Amino acid sequence: MNMSLPIISVVIGVIVLLFGRKLFWLCVAAIGFAAGVELAPQFVHEPSALLALTFAIVLGFVGALLALFLQKLAIALAGFLAGGKLAVALMVAFFVHQSQTYWLTFLIGGVIGALLLLMLFDWALIVISSLLGAYLISGVVSLPAAGGVLLFAGLVVCGILVQAASLRRTRVAPID
Repeated sequence: MNMSLPIISVVIGVIVLLFGRKLFWLCVAAIGFAAGVELAPQFVHEPSALLALTFAIVLGFVGALLALFLQKLAIALAGFLAGGKLAVALMVAFFVHQSQTYWLTFLIGGVIGALLLLMLFDWALIVISSLLGAYLISGVVSLPAAGGVLLFAGLVVCGILVQAASLRRTRVAPID
């Protein structure tokens, strides 16, 4: 069970990194999955791998259903969860981890993420899905700090370039 979570994380990360905008429902499900992995320890002290995986799958499933049936709400929820997750990750990376500010940081980042995703949907989805995909992949790879940052940055740039090229191809219609 302990090995399945990193494998699932990398597979979902690669798909979201490269196809997050096209597979919006999967991107929202992956955001729910990543949030579930992160939030499980906030609800249960030292959850087992099975409980964390179950929590992640349930949130991912809820995200996918929202994306399919309630797209605007799913967009806002995806932006909220991704923005909150990214804000917490940045807080942990640059500041001392303080559990007292976890929810406030998540809430502020979530609101910013939701607003950005609603206003700039295509580009925000490209950037957020690239960040999320890179996070899911680089979180599994064990590298020194500088190597981890370089891997993360390289993956983000790769994801943005691949998805931007795809967006450009869909917007350029042939003239008859």
